[in-house]
Amino acid sequence: MRGPAIGAIGGALLLAGCASAPAEVATAPAPPAAPAPAPAAPAEAAKPPVALQYLYGSPEAAAAVRATNARIADYGAWRIKQRPKDSVVLAPGAGMEAPTFEPCGKKPFAAVFDADETLIWNLGPMRYFAEKGTAFDPKVWDQWEKTGAGKAIAMPGTVEMVNRLRAAGITVIANTNRTAANAKGSEDTLRAAGLGEFKHGETLFLMGDDAGGSSKDPRRAAIAAKYCVIILGGDQLGDFSQQFNARDLPAATRMALATGPAAAALWDKGWFLFPNPVYGPWEKLGWDDAFPSDKQWEPN
Repeated sequence: MRGPAIGAIGGALLLAGCASAPAEVATAPAPPAAPAPAPAAPAEAAKPPVALQYLYGSPEAAAAVRATNARIADYGAWRIKQRPKDSVVLAPGAGMEAPTFEPCGKKPFAAVFDADETLIWNLGPMRYFAEKGTAFDPKVWDQWEKTGAGKAIAMPGTVEMVNRLRAAGITVIANTNRTAANAKGSEDTLRAAGLGEFKHGETLFLMGDDAGGSSKDPRRAAIAAKYCVIILGGDQLGDFSQQFNARDLPAATRMALATGPAAAALWDKGWFLFPNPVYGPWEKLGWDDAFPSDKQWEPN
C-alpha cells in the first residue's frame, strides 16, 4: 500500500451546545426566586471516525489481526517443508481466470508484505487527519515517512510472526508504496516498531525503485526472480496483483476476480489479507455496488 489515499476522513464533527434561557423580567410583587439550574453536562468530546475506532482501538480488530499473523507463521513453517514448485507471485501477464506463477527452482524462501496497515499501524498521521477533519495530504504523509519512527506500532502479533518466519529461514521483505526518496525514514520506522532490519533494495522495496509507479507488480517480479515467495500479505488487493486495481474495472468484476475459484484457492494458502476498513479502492463504491437493488427493503 502506498501512503493511504484516504477520503475526507473525519468530516466536520458537530459539537452539541446549550443556549441560555432568556432573562426573566421582574414584576411587583417579585415571584419567589427559582432554584438555580443544574450545571449543564459538558458536551461529549468528539470521537474518531468509526472505522478508525474499529481498526486501531477495538479488541475485535486486534484479535482478527493476531489470528491472521498466527496463520501466516504456521503456514510458512509448513510450506517450506513441501519445497513448492511455484511461488505465489503471478507470472507476467497471468490473469486470475487462469493464473500461472513464477517458478521457484532452488531459490531461497521469502515472505513479502505491504508495510502500512499490514506490518504497522500508522497511528501518528491517522489521528492527525481525523482530528483536523482533513483529507489525505501528500505533503503531510511525506513528512510522516521521514520522521514517523516511534509513532507507528507493529500490528498485533506481527513481531512474533516476523520472528518465526526468520527463524524458519524465510526472508521477510516489505514491498510498499512509501517513496524511495524516504527510504531511511521507512527503515527507521520498521526498526522502531520492533520488526528488525529492512534494507532498501534488498528487503525493502519502495515506489520509485522502478518505472512502475504505484503498481507493485514490477517490484514483486524483481523479488520473485531471486526468491521463492511462499507468502504475500497485504491490506489491499493491489498487494497481490495490480490487475485488481485496473483503471475503470467495474466493481462487480473486481469482486468476481477476488472471490472466484482461482483466488479462493490462494486466500490463506499463500495470500493473506489483513482487515482495513479505513481506506482503499472500495471507497468509490455506490449504493448499488454495496447493496443490490433487488435486496432493497423498507419498513411499512
